[in-house]
Amino acid sequence: MSKKELVFLPLGGSGEIGMNMNLYGFGTPANRQWLMIDCGVMFGDLSTPGIDLICPDPSFILEEKEALHGLLLTHGHEDHIGAVALLAPKLGCPVYATPFTAALVARKLEENGEFDVELNIIDMNERFSLGPFDIEYVTLTHSIPEPSGIILRTELGDVLHTGDWKIDEKPTLGPTTDSASIKKLGDEGLLAMVCDSTNVLSSGESGSESAVRKSLTKLIAEQEGRVAVTTFASNVSRVVSICEAAMAADRSVCLLGRSMLRIVDVARETGILPEGLQFVEPRDAGFLPRQHVLYLCTGSQGEARAALSRIARNDHRDLTLSAGDTVIFSSKIIPGNDREIYTLQNDLVELGVKIITEKDEFVHVSGHPCREELRAMYDWARPEISIPVHGEARHLEEHANFALELGTKRSFAPRNGDLIRIAPDGPERIDEVPAGRIYLDGDILLPDGAAPIKERRKLSYAGILMVSVVFDGHKLADDIGVDGYGIVGGEDESDDLSDLPDEIEDAILALPKPKRADDEAVSLAVKRAVRIYFDDVWGKRPVVMTQIHRIAG
Repeated sequence: MSKKELVFLPLGGSGEIGMNMNLYGFGTPANRQWLMIDCGVMFGDLSTPGIDLICPDPSFILEEKEALHGLLLTHGHEDHIGAVALLAPKLGCPVYATPFTAALVARKLEENGEFDVELNIIDMNERFSLGPFDIEYVTLTHSIPEPSGIILRTELGDVLHTGDWKIDEKPTLGPTTDSASIKKLGDEGLLAMVCDSTNVLSSGESGSESAVRKSLTKLIAEQEGRVAVTTFASNVSRVVSICEAAMAADRSVCLLGRSMLRIVDVARETGILPEGLQFVEPRDAGFLPRQHVLYLCTGSQGEARAALSRIARNDHRDLTLSAGDTVIFSSKIIPGNDREIYTLQNDLVELGVKIITEKDEFVHVSGHPCREELRAMYDWARPEISIPVHGEARHLEEHANFALELGTKRSFAPRNGDLIRIAPDGPERIDEVPAGRIYLDGDILLPDGAAPIKERRKLSYAGILMVSVVFDGHKLADDIGVDGYGIVGGEDESDDLSDLPDEIEDAILALPKPKRADDEAVSLAVKRAVRIYFDDVWGKRPVVMTQIHRIAG
């Protein structure tokens, strides 16, 4: 008889930052029972034209969904909950989250028209059982309300899954890290810790939100003219700090951006937002003296449709900025967003606006643990096994090595799809399962490698050429028609591809007459002629679409 095993399987977030999805399995290989922790997204970029959201591919667990007991959410960031409304209906299991996170998920489910998902609201530090797992939420600190680690107790040992965290001894909202519970777990003997790796390459500590609040209060009071501050909307602590700094400077606060309004509304609904915070409507803020208003905006990452980008383009209906005004970026640059952010900042400078970033003043701290915080966590938890997640390959490997330096007996840096046996005798990769990405294209989920995505990539690189050919029997009945989009016909763009129809005609007429009756042969001849032409005049090959018309004899 096969022995029971405790296994870990990341499907997203191990090898990249974002798109977190993790599975824990318990039982024999033929009868494993599963739990999922987090179900997040990452955002599309220039390599995925037309795609806004990217999710982990859940194909493996969909085949095992009858044995999936629940989806546990650690906190409300998009890279941990963004795919819940898309995938939970397919998974068919109950979802568990603390009140703030659950409220965010509920709104996503409602927006997607999904009303059949069982969403369970649990208390902070709640303990309950699902299948063979004894589950306990443990309070941590992060850059969003109610961040939680999850303790999984099994008959083969206990695991602490940290989710995202940092150590903040003076958080501006919510409790401090429940180090007592983590130390108790270490005293009892912790088998494994699956831990955030985002800032493992950064020395020291991430810093406290209280220190940022103090710095922002001083900085905002020093500014003249209008002030706009942009930050991550989900960082409610930062939002509150900015609001209180504004009030100390006798400035009324106006919220701009849908995600900012939604997060503040959810924070108020769940009792997290301090009483007394008041906001002025955008239509009224424009009538206030410039030195008495502060705009709290979305768009810290240069998102084209966010409030700050529209302001920078001078197409926001409620706000214009000009010389004498200030924009404070109370955020960091997420890798990959550099170009968009610098473009946004340059656009603001062109308006005469002063820009202040974390490079200029102390206006931001990370929500993830630096090395000294990791050291403290390992001192508390003292796991036998370290499994780093939430990081690129360089983060995971460095974290695995650092854990060994900190006294952990064994470590394993996984990649998405690695099925890892934690117990007994772990960690060991015992299998590799399919792990990829699926893309939200409008309202449709597409698999990785789907033809529309491949075609768009080609189109974004070299455009498309439409070729129209009309036959009357074996003869050409009309001139070859060509129409290009996003392509260059030669060094002189006014060339207008004037030589190309003759090249295509010669290629078609070079075909034997019987071949001219074969649409596939004609299309191939057209593509070859186009390829030769553009190799010569451009050095790039557009996508070629050939329309063949035949006059009935």
